[in-house]
Amino acid sequence: MPTHLTSDAIAGTGATPAIRPVRTLLVVDDDPSVRHALWITFRETYSIQLAENGAKALEFFKDKPADVALLDIRMPGMTGLEVLGQLKELDADVEVILLSAYESIDYIRQAMRLGACDYLTKPYELDHLRNVVCNAMDRRDVTRKTSAYDKRLVQLQNEMHHQQIREELARTRNEIYASIIHDINGPLTVIAGYTELMLQTVRKSQVLEGETLEGLKSHAESVGRQVTNCIELSRRYLGFLEGKASAGASAEVREIFHDVAELLKSHPQAKMNNLVLHPVEQSMVASINRTDLLQILLNLTINALQCSSKPHRVDVSAKLLGPDAPRLFLQPAEGTRLVRAATFEPKAPLIAVSVRDDGPGMAESLLDRIFEPYFTTKPPGQGTGLGLSIVQRLVTHAHGAVHLFSHIGEGTIFTVYLPAERRA
Repeated sequence: MPTHLTSDAIAGTGATPAIRPVRTLLVVDDDPSVRHALWITFRETYSIQLAENGAKALEFFKDKPADVALLDIRMPGMTGLEVLGQLKELDADVEVILLSAYESIDYIRQAMRLGACDYLTKPYELDHLRNVVCNAMDRRDVTRKTSAYDKRLVQLQNEMHHQQIREELARTRNEIYASIIHDINGPLTVIAGYTELMLQTVRKSQVLEGETLEGLKSHAESVGRQVTNCIELSRRYLGFLEGKASAGASAEVREIFHDVAELLKSHPQAKMNNLVLHPVEQSMVASINRTDLLQILLNLTINALQCSSKPHRVDVSAKLLGPDAPRLFLQPAEGTRLVRAATFEPKAPLIAVSVRDDGPGMAESLLDRIFEPYFTTKPPGQGTGLGLSIVQRLVTHAHGAVHLFSHIGEGTIFTVYLPAERRA
């Protein structure tokens, strides 16, 4: 890469430029003798670019940026200060030293304000000039290394961020896969139970008619509904994996309560305990996917049924909150937690669906972890710890909230708040 020299700088000198070192010095002065003297001074130490005016200096700099620039302040056309400003626009890290035969406090202030690293008056001592240029070169090296470190740091941070995103996506997918197995297990258990009943009936009966036939039809319909639930669950989870949102989803609460009752009437835990589903007296339509609300209620109800090995009562109810209903669930208190979507608005109309048990209750220390995936208070082999994390995900996806109340000896209440569809 050739050294840039103006013709008048080397005319008649007979000098041959030395092999260009790594570091580059740009000398800008309208006086040929000054340019030549500076070239002689630094030619064996740096690669030299000589320019007789600001325009030429900027042309050189755009083609090959220098590490340090020595600028005369008073030049025809562009002044040293103007060249300084434009050099800094091209490369903010270039080190610039200004030279002038007329020292001025105003010039010095302007030069420092524009980013000059030093200011020397003519005539200057060569040793001092060499030291100033050397220090400027060292600063340029430090800046270059620091910039490289900064870029590498940003690169590492981006790599770490992408790795964290990949790990989070993997965790999310694993949780969804586990949730699919967890949620489909319920309908499959019901299907297995009805199938066994149907097989027993067929084995015992020589002729299928009357009540026997009607019973088989009822069981077959129940199996069909659960197969449909499995298909819908699969579709919903595939939608989560693909990032698809359900637009305009809605669920009639009364119908969901009926389905929950049908699903749990043969559940072993429901037979061991006192499960009460309170009638839904009025029509209420929640802004949530039907299958999601069914899974929320099933998970909360089964969780309540399994809270104790001793017989206990579980109540499931729903009500519509109007504009005058108190919003006490928004107030933090001991033994309570509120998990809400960022988009949740506690404005009427809201549907509150509650699952209450009179079991042992939970200690305050457990409440912060209760919605964590795989966290369970049940003995080993009796719970996956996924039910409540699924509830949280489905509720927040529907722009709702979950309120938890629990005290030792007072039981537990989970209340899900969902936006209600307004009816004309």
